[in-house]
Amino acid sequence: MGKDAVIKGQISNNIRKLRFASDEMTQKELAAKVGVSRQTIVAIEKDHYPPSLALAFMIAHVLGEPFQDVFSYKPAD
Repeated sequence: MGKDAVIKGQISNNIRKLRFASDEMTQKELAAKVGVSRQTIVAIEKDHYPPSLALAFMIAHVLGEPFQDVFSYKPAD
């Protein structure tokens, strides 16, 4: 693979499931704890928006889960 090659794939997450396992935390509560809007959390949960690396780590931290239990990456075929 050349240095200019772009790797594409799908980032998915378990945020919704983990929010409910975390005392049924709302999207609004999670958003406030990580400093984004509720709409951003909605978009991330629905896989419409990939979070920045820093935001992804903050979400995992707030949910009290290892990063790899919150987010996963599947390379394109």
